[in-house]
Amino acid sequence: MKKICIYIFSRFVKLFANCSKIMCYCFHFLFPNKRFIIPYNSRAIVKIKNKSIPNILWQTNFTNKVTLPVYFNYLWNRLMAPTFEFRFMADTQMGEFIKLNHSPEIHETYSRLQIGAAKADLWRVLVLKTYGGVYLDIDAHLVWPIELILDSADDEMFIQTKNGEFSNYFIASKIDNPRLDLIINEIIFNIKKDQIKNVFDLTGPGVFNKLLNISEVKFIYYQYCCLQGNFTNEFFQYIDKPRSKWTRAQKIIDIIKK
Repeated sequence: MKKICIYIFSRFVKLFANCSKIMCYCFHFLFPNKRFIIPYNSRAIVKIKNKSIPNILWQTNFTNKVTLPVYFNYLWNRLMAPTFEFRFMADTQMGEFIKLNHSPEIHETYSRLQIGAAKADLWRVLVLKTYGGVYLDIDAHLVWPIELILDSADDEMFIQTKNGEFSNYFIASKIDNPRLDLIINEIIFNIKKDQIKNVFDLTGPGVFNKLLNISEVKFIYYQYCCLQGNFTNEFFQYIDKPRSKWTRAQKIIDIIKK
């Protein structure tokens, strides 16, 4: 019964989000240069402490000055995660975090990446290893309150897509999760070896699917957790940086600096 309720609610959220996106086209036609600020740090609205997974929700983007639909996406997640502190890092902050909190070798390897999505792939597992919490892509939105998705006993949660594979647009983890160490080491290895020529397999979901066994990890089907690309889309997310989405960028520049 719970899954049915979540599924029905997720359909409503999807409809609502896509309707708001239509309105945003009109808004940005009238105000093409208007941007909204996602704060780097937002306190939890209600303070409740989980036992294993810290109440921190992490997001990143090349800038925190975003279009209205991206901002709506952020506000919706705030509504669905009122007990979580929100922390945002842009590209510059990601590099600084890694330099301060991880080895020179990891920072040097990270610095060789030339595509934002690949940098974000490595950063998200490093920041979760260091601080724990929940990571969400900037275009991903929760479909159910996060407190009702994660149990207090959970020390990790991965997401399964409609094709039965893992993705990395949602990750929940405790601090120092050994599974994240495996993923980090594999990404570092891939970058140093420099033989994989697509972001998906080099640093992204391909790494998760290579290393994680669905029978050994706690996971949730995406329709009962969070969706992507309903409040926003590639046009709104990259309006100030056209053709920079990883699927396009990897065709015109090397992922890894030689």
